[in-house]
Amino acid sequence: MFALDDIDRKLLGEISKDSKRSYRDLAKAIGVSTATVINHVQRLESAGVIRDYSVRIDHERLGYELTVITEIVVSKGKLLEMDREIAKIPNVCAVYDITGETDAMVVAKFKSRSSLSDFTKGLLAMPYIERTNTHVVLTTIKEDFRLIEDL
Repeated sequence: MFALDDIDRKLLGEISKDSKRSYRDLAKAIGVSTATVINHVQRLESAGVIRDYSVRIDHERLGYELTVITEIVVSKGKLLEMDREIAKIPNVCAVYDITGETDAMVVAKFKSRSSLSDFTKGLLAMPYIERTNTHVVLTTIKEDFRLIEDL
C-alpha cells in the first residue's frame, strides 16, 4: 500500500475532478508551488497510484441506453482465464471476481437489445461459462468510480 501525504490527497482530489488542469492551476488550488505539484505527480505516477488520465463520458448521450450487470458461473479452475477473455469485449466496463453463488460479475453497456443479446449468447458460447444471469439497470442513481473524499 502506498502512503499518501496531505499534498498527495489534495492533489488526487483535484486531479480526479478535472485531469486536464495545468500544474500551475493545481498548485494554486492546493496552495503549494508548481514544482511541488510536479514532484508529487511524478511520484504518484511512478508508484502506479496515478495509472492514467481520462475523461468521464456520458454514455447515454452516445446511445448506450442499456447498462447490464451479469452474474457468471465458470467451470472450476478457469475463472481467471474467462475473466481475461470477457475483459477484452469492447462493451465491458468492469469485471469482478466475487464471493457467493456466482463466480464473477460483469458490468457492460449496450446501444440495443440485439447487441445485448449477442453479448449474452457470446458469453454462453465460451467454453467454460456454465451459466449467466443478466440484470438490466432501470435507473442509474450514481456511476462514478472516483473516490475523492476518502483519500
